[in-house]
Amino acid sequence: MSSTEPAQPGLRERKKAQTRRALREAAFRLFAKQGYSNTTTEQIAAAADVSPSTFFRYFPSKAELVVADDLDPLIVEEFRKQPEQLPVLRALKAAIEQVTESITPQEWEFQDQRWELMRSEDELRGAQQIEFHRTMRLVTDLIAERTELSPDDLRVRAMAGALIGGYLSMGIAPGARSGFDLVEFFESGMTLDGPAEYAGAESKRLWGRRGPRHTT
Repeated sequence: MSSTEPAQPGLRERKKAQTRRALREAAFRLFAKQGYSNTTTEQIAAAADVSPSTFFRYFPSKAELVVADDLDPLIVEEFRKQPEQLPVLRALKAAIEQVTESITPQEWEFQDQRWELMRSEDELRGAQQIEFHRTMRLVTDLIAERTELSPDDLRVRAMAGALIGGYLSMGIAPGARSGFDLVEFFESGMTLDGPAEYAGAESKRLWGRRGPRHTT
């Protein structure tokens, strides 16, 4: 193996990833069968063939199992690999594209189910707020790291908020569609001139089932 090739995860890391995935898959099978509210963490653990204590080693709660985004660490890793001369928005776009293009149809199906449950289940509202603030801190820190500015700089925080708000709107707002290029929209000054190109489009979750369709 050459020194430039990425290190492969060890056996322990692979087993942890397999257990985490098994818990989430078991949970969503139960949610589909009997509903989110009627499913307990004990049932999820049993369906995944692990103990209840093992469940809580991976997820602090049933809600966290749903709202936790396993794509975030992958996007962070790719973001940090982007060329230094690439502007923040372009670096983020490139990182997201590289991660989403590697996702299998089965993984997209899970993401689709996860977003649908978060949209429809009132019990998840509090957990979503916690996840939103966690994501806000993560993106703020990444922008600050790349620009060598303070995470408390209002420009850094405003950019992070705009990015997160934009992607959330693409994911859950009626009328959003996957062909919308958020970064291009920001770079254009968020102009609303011209025809309402996306009005009336079918509502889709984040990028749809098959990942993003890029506009040029």
